[in-house]
Amino acid sequence: MMQNVHLAPEADEDDLYSGYNDYNPTFDTEDLENDVAFQQAARTSHGRRPTVADKIPGTSASRPLATGFGSKATLTSSMGRPMTGAIQDGVARPMTAVHAAGYTKAAMRGSSFDPLGQARGPAPPLEMKNSDSSEEKIRQLEKKVNELVEESCIANSCGDLKLALEKAKEAGRKERVLVRQREQIATPENINLDLTYSVLFNLASQYAANEMYAEALNTYQVIVKNKMFSNGGRLKVNMGNIYLKQRNYSKAIKFYRMALDQIPSVHEEMRIKIMQNIGIAFIKTGQYVDAISSFEHIMRTSPNLKAGFNLILCYFAIGNSEQMKKAFQKLIAVPLEVDYDDKYISPNDDPHTNLLIEAIKNDSLRQIERERKSMAEEYIMTAAKLIAPVIETSFAVGYDWCVEVVKASHYVELANDLEINKATTYLRQQEFNQALETLKMFEKKDSRVKSAAATNLSFLYYLENELTQATNYADLAVNSDRYNPAALTNKGNTVFANGDYEKAAEFYKEALRNDSSCTEALYNLGLTYKKLNRIDEALDCFLKLHAILRNSAQVLHQIANIYEIMEDPNQAIEWLLQLISVVPTDPHVLSKLGKLYDNEGDKSQAFHYYYESYRYFPSNIEVIEWLGAYYIDTQFCEKAIEYFERAALILPTQVKWQLMVASCYRRSGNYQKALEKYKVIHRKFPENVECLRFLVRLCTDMGLKEVQEYMTKLKKVEKLKEIREQRIKSGRDSSARTRREGNAGGDSGGTKGERLSAKLKALPGASEPYESSGSKEIDASYVDPLGPQAERPKTAARKRTEEDDFADEELGEDLLPE
Repeated sequence: MMQNVHLAPEADEDDLYSGYNDYNPTFDTEDLENDVAFQQAARTSHGRRPTVADKIPGTSASRPLATGFGSKATLTSSMGRPMTGAIQDGVARPMTAVHAAGYTKAAMRGSSFDPLGQARGPAPPLEMKNSDSSEEKIRQLEKKVNELVEESCIANSCGDLKLALEKAKEAGRKERVLVRQREQIATPENINLDLTYSVLFNLASQYAANEMYAEALNTYQVIVKNKMFSNGGRLKVNMGNIYLKQRNYSKAIKFYRMALDQIPSVHEEMRIKIMQNIGIAFIKTGQYVDAISSFEHIMRTSPNLKAGFNLILCYFAIGNSEQMKKAFQKLIAVPLEVDYDDKYISPNDDPHTNLLIEAIKNDSLRQIERERKSMAEEYIMTAAKLIAPVIETSFAVGYDWCVEVVKASHYVELANDLEINKATTYLRQQEFNQALETLKMFEKKDSRVKSAAATNLSFLYYLENELTQATNYADLAVNSDRYNPAALTNKGNTVFANGDYEKAAEFYKEALRNDSSCTEALYNLGLTYKKLNRIDEALDCFLKLHAILRNSAQVLHQIANIYEIMEDPNQAIEWLLQLISVVPTDPHVLSKLGKLYDNEGDKSQAFHYYYESYRYFPSNIEVIEWLGAYYIDTQFCEKAIEYFERAALILPTQVKWQLMVASCYRRSGNYQKALEKYKVIHRKFPENVECLRFLVRLCTDMGLKEVQEYMTKLKKVEKLKEIREQRIKSGRDSSARTRREGNAGGDSGGTKGERLSAKLKALPGASEPYESSGSKEIDASYVDPLGPQAERPKTAARKRTEEDDFADEELGEDLLPE
C-alpha cells in the first residue's frame, strides 16, 4: 500500500504545483504514430471507457482526484494509458476539463449520451417536386429526346432502318419544341447544343441509311453552317460519301478536300482515310495521275494494303510497268502487324502455358489476325496475277519476277501459290504441255504444295480421259495430304469413271468429313447415289447442297430430275419453275416443263413452255413436232406448216417432214400448193409410196392428166417393194431353219441372214422412214399422216365416176424387175 503513496517533498512544501513542467515521455504525441497499443485502440472500440449512461455519477467529486496532497491509487485505462489525475512514475498528471464531448448538465440529470442527436427522431421527408414547373417539364422532355435518339440508333443496328428514321424524326420534332420552351424561360445561352447536334447528326445518318440522300445533305448542311457547332465541319466527309454514292465524283472530291482542310494534322489517321477516299473518287473519274499522287502520299506517310493495291491499279491503268514493279514491292513491304504462328506453339510441356495457348489459339483477336493475313494474301495474289502478264515480255517471265519478290518477303508461302496460278494461266491459254511441266515441278516440294499440284494434274488427265495417269496423280495427291478434300474428290472421280460407285461414294464421304463445305464432293456423292439407285439418299445430298448453293442451276435440275424419277410430277414442276427463275433462257428446261405439263393434261401451259423453248432454240425436233401436232389438233394447219418446214430444213433426208408440209396444205384446202409440194417430194424421193399415193389421189380429184403416169409409177414401186419384202422374208425363214438345226454353223448362218435382212432394209428406197414394212395389196389407197381430214363442203359439181383404167391390165415385161 505504501508504494502507491506519494508524499510531497519537504523542501518544497509550499509549492503545490511543482513538477507540472517536467517532461514525461508518456504524454509525447509525436511518437503516437509508432505506438502499437494506441493505434489499435484508435482503430477499434477496445480500451474505450464506458459511457456515462452506464454509470451516472452524482457529482464529479465521485471520481478520484490525484493531487500532490492526496494518496490515491494510480488509475490506468485498459490499454495502460494513465487516467486523468493519476500519478505515474512519481509525476502527477495534470487535471483536465470535465466538460468533454457529451458531458453536459443534461447528462447529470439522467439524459442519455446522444452526440449524434438521434433522439430527435427521423428527418422530415423531402419536399415533392413540382411536376408542373417549367424546369421539370424541360428536364423530362430532354430525357425523352435522348431516349428517342438511343432507340433510333438501336433500331438501325438491328437493321430496321424505317423504324430508326421514324424515331429520329420524332426526336427532331421534340427537340425543336424543347428549344422553343427554353427560349421562353431562359436566355439562348442555356440551350443544350450537344443535344441539338446529336439529334441532327442522327437524323442525317438515318436519312443516308434509307438512301434519302437529298434530305440527308440538307440536314448535314444545317449542322455545317451553324458556327456554334465547333466540329461540324468534319461532317463534310459524310456529305462527300453521299455524293460518292450518287456518282457525283467532282462534288465528292470537293467536300473531301474541304473536310481535309478542317481536320488538324494531329488526327493523322482520319486524314489518311480522307485521302484514300479522294484517290478512289479520282479513279472513278479516270483521273489516274491525281489518284496516284494521293496514294503515293499515303504510302509515304502511313502505308496500308488498300492504298498499295489501288496504287498498282492506277499504274496498271496508265501502263507504267516500272512503277507497277515499285508499287508491288511497296505492297509487299506493308507491315501486317500480326503475330505469326510461332506465338501459338508451346516451347515446353508446362500445363499452364499450354492451357493459355489453347485459350488464345482461336479467340476473337486471333480471328482478326487471320482475316487480316488472308486479306493481305488476297491483295498480293490479285496484284501479281494482274501485273505479271504486262511487266515483262511474257507472262511467264512476269510471274517469275513476282515469285522472286514474294520469296524475299515474309509472304514466302505465297510463292508456291503463284507458281500454281502460273500453271492455271497456261491452261487458260490452252498451253497444256507447259501447264503439265509447271505442275510436275512440285512433285519434290513439301506435301501441301505437292498435293495441290498433283490434284490439278489428276484433274487435267481426267479431262483428257487418260484415267490411268489421272488415277496415279490422284493417289499421289491423297498420299501427300490425306486431308485434302480436292484430292479425295479427284480420287473418287477416277473410281467413279471406272464404274466402282460404292468405292467412289466412300472417297466423297471422306472428303466431306474433312471439309463439310466441299460442294463438289457433295454433288458427286448425289450423282453416285443416283447411279446406285439410292434415290432418297441422292435427294438428301442435293437438298443439302441446295441449302449451301441457293441459285445453282445444276443442283435445281438434279432435284427436279429425282422427283421425276420418283414419279412426283408436281414437285418436279415446282423445282423446274425455280430453275427457270435462275436460267430463264434454257430451252431444255423449258421443253422439260412443257413435257410435264403435257403429261398432266395442261395443254395451254405445255404450249407456252414448248413455244418459249422453240424461241430460244428453234432446232429441237421434238419441240417442233409437238408444236406442229398441237396446231393440227386445234385445226390451225396453216400455222403448223412453219414448224414442219423448219423440221424439213433441219433433216432434209427424212421425207416425213416434207409429207407433213404437203398434208397441211391439203387439209387447209390449198390443193394446188399441196400438189406442187408432192411433186417436189417425188422428184427428191422417187420411190416413196406415200407420196405417189397422194399424187394419184390429188390428180384424180382435180382431174389432171398426170394421174395415169403417177398410177403407173405407183404400181411399179409397190411391185419392187413387194419383191424386196419377199426376199427379206425368205432370208428370215432360211435363218430360222438354220437355227433349228442346232449346230454352230447354223448359228453363224442365222446371224448372216439377219445381217442380210438389215442390209436389205438399209438399201435406198427399200424402206423409207416411218413406213410399215408389212406386205400390202397394190392399190392407190393412202393414209394421211396427219389423221382423217375434215369433211369437205359439198359443191354443185357433178360427181365424177371413178374408173381405174389399169384395173384389168397386166404388167408388161418392161415393168417387171430384171
